[in-house]
Amino acid sequence: MLAKRGKLILFVLLLLLLSSFNILNYSPAMAPQKEGELRIHFLDVGQGDSILIELPNYERMLVDGGTRKAGSSVVRYLKKLGIDKLEYVVATHPHEDHIGGLIDVFDRIPVGKVYMPKVVHTSQTYETFMQSVVDKGHRFQRARAGVAITEGQDLKVDILAPVGDSYESLNNYSAVIKLEYRNVGIILMGDAEETSEKEINTVRAKAQVLKVGHHGSRTSTSPEFLESVRPAYAVVSVGEGNDYGHPHTQTLELLNSAGVKVLRTDRLGTIVLSTDGSEIVFTSLE
Repeated sequence: MLAKRGKLILFVLLLLLLSSFNILNYSPAMAPQKEGELRIHFLDVGQGDSILIELPNYERMLVDGGTRKAGSSVVRYLKKLGIDKLEYVVATHPHEDHIGGLIDVFDRIPVGKVYMPKVVHTSQTYETFMQSVVDKGHRFQRARAGVAITEGQDLKVDILAPVGDSYESLNNYSAVIKLEYRNVGIILMGDAEETSEKEINTVRAKAQVLKVGHHGSRTSTSPEFLESVRPAYAVVSVGEGNDYGHPHTQTLELLNSAGVKVLRTDRLGTIVLSTDGSEIVFTSLE
């Protein structure tokens, strides 16, 4: 009788423990950030880009926000992590699938510094985005090569591109961001294409992780640039069954032949990178 009662008590305690952790929604990627940890969330926003960065000094940065339709999902993700302020926001370039979702972010989340390259666009989304930033009283910091976003002990976040001031393609105005934490380097390419890649300082291009440019399009990730970076991992932010055929077979074959492990949001959902500055761990929320 006592044995049965003991089993019953243990079962009840187990149920209480599971309910307190909400095990159905639990993921290590959604746990509180650890001390000394850099965490990067490559959000699954379909055919677009949105990257949340939790810096080891507990500051938060959002790079792009996906499409306008993705904005509410990005905000929900931030709220789920308990993020009620962003120290930095980077709009890599004016295309809708990068800045559209930032409109909701600015409406609902307090933001510190805002970075964007010096380029304009004629779309309604761009005009609405610009107005939302101005309405919140922000002034743009120009995103260009050589700009340091933040720098501290064992940490540096700076911009590698754009180097020039005039490009035919809006994609080549993309703010290319490099994060260096202790022995780990990560490069976020936005939609930068081969023209921009050729202008990036090859010494600064070395990194273990590359968020490939333009959703894995053949216009980006040239063999020469890949040789400069020499990543172990490549992350592709891309929508399932998109109309562009991204990521292109040419790009995937190039990465595969270089021995690079490819992680795609269309197959894995949101991908979270965690590092202590030495070891790199990836977690999928799917």
